[in-house]
Amino acid sequence: MNTSSPRPSLRTHPHLYEIPTWVWLGELSRKYGRLIRLGNVPDQEWDTLAAKGFDCIWLMGMWQRSQASRSIATADAELRKDYDRTLPDWKPTDVVGSPYAIHAYRPDSSFGTWADLDHVLDQLHHRGMKLILDFVPNHTGLDHDWVSSHPEFYIQGTARDYENSPSDFLPIERQPHTQYLAHGKDPYFPPWTDTLQLNYAHEPTRQALLQKLQHIAQHCDGVRCDMAMLVLNNVFKNTWAHVLPEYPTPAQEFWAEATHMLPEFIWIAEVYWDLEWELQQLGFDFTYDKRLYDRFRHSPPQDIALHLTADVAYQNRLVRFLENHDEPRSAKTFGIERLPAFVTLAGTLPGMRMYFQGQLEGAKIRTPVQLGRRRDESINQDIMTLYERLLLITNEEVFHNREWRLLSTRPAGNETFQNLIAYQWQSSTAWKIVIVNVSDVLSQGHVELSEVLPSSYRGYCFVDQLTRKRFTYAYGLLAKQGLPILLDPFSAHIFDVSIET
Repeated sequence: MNTSSPRPSLRTHPHLYEIPTWVWLGELSRKYGRLIRLGNVPDQEWDTLAAKGFDCIWLMGMWQRSQASRSIATADAELRKDYDRTLPDWKPTDVVGSPYAIHAYRPDSSFGTWADLDHVLDQLHHRGMKLILDFVPNHTGLDHDWVSSHPEFYIQGTARDYENSPSDFLPIERQPHTQYLAHGKDPYFPPWTDTLQLNYAHEPTRQALLQKLQHIAQHCDGVRCDMAMLVLNNVFKNTWAHVLPEYPTPAQEFWAEATHMLPEFIWIAEVYWDLEWELQQLGFDFTYDKRLYDRFRHSPPQDIALHLTADVAYQNRLVRFLENHDEPRSAKTFGIERLPAFVTLAGTLPGMRMYFQGQLEGAKIRTPVQLGRRRDESINQDIMTLYERLLLITNEEVFHNREWRLLSTRPAGNETFQNLIAYQWQSSTAWKIVIVNVSDVLSQGHVELSEVLPSSYRGYCFVDQLTRKRFTYAYGLLAKQGLPILLDPFSAHIFDVSIET
């Protein structure tokens, strides 16, 4: 690892901040009135990220992008509509191509060199932070070097396959015959026509990708693996059996090989379809918790609460988020009225807590990943204050490396207690209780504390760190009926609990 600063350790339940690199460097250049690249990012920018308590910085879209992808992204009619909507004054130069159609695993020339990237790594390590970069296992761009040097690394169809599904393949004229390379694919969606599908039934392909990972690992602390479940043996077989009828199942999973090869690396999987546990067992440190995000958006409170009854060891390795480059902006999705509840949950549950550039300021416009510039938006001061408070609270030691426990709620006159989600973080020196109303009605109930009251002291003081309101209750009341709660719609408490003497 090319850094003069010692590699920092990683907290349990770390905070991850995703930065779209192209957009970010452009904004810094405009902010400082000069060209900013990786090698000359002002120190105060790294200082600000460290002060917010981020453990990991994910520079999304670091690698050299496919120019073929850029051409497709510039011409595509549907994408152009998206550009018109999100960045009305866009120009063709703003279209930089997809960061997930990679031409080569080297820093994009617009950002700098390997030495510049190593400088970033050193700056982060100096401040106790780690660097996360992308790894795209399923496919490459159309103009990756392997297309000409190793076409056997890709899935190849026949002329009949192409005739039956012309949008699934790219014909490439070679002597003595045409090759039909498959586009990258998620089995539930049309193919990504700016990519080509790597063949995980071909052992040299797997070995070449492992070599890429070894090289990447010299310049960062971990990788976020795009659509990681697509290269699982069973998923890959089911997706491509129609092209590879004699599919030879590899002896082991690719991810088992990769994570074993780099055991000190931080492995983060973008994963769906209830395959999170499987990827954790294959060595991933953290896996996306998209199901919780979907339940935040669409499900009743009881479903959210049920999700949190999963084994704590499993939850400790989930990535909790309200937005990322694939999802709409949370300020628009949830609105300022609902945000306090879901911001509190996503920021205080066990696991990795992920934030996206612009989220903390209340941005509402999701920028397509093919654009290198986003529209200017005014800062929502209420949202920014909410995040500032939350990050300050959750950087306390008790929210890391300590015990988390889901708490039960009981009725207090009506059924609205079912809208309340409660849990605690506890250490030998601190005790926090988080209670969230995930409904649009005033809700009341009692939070069961009889099993967690540390001793029969005379009373306990509860200070809400979000509002600074203070409540005092006698031990007998808490032990008998629980902590009485009355919460406005989509509101939350983060109680700092102390013993009354």
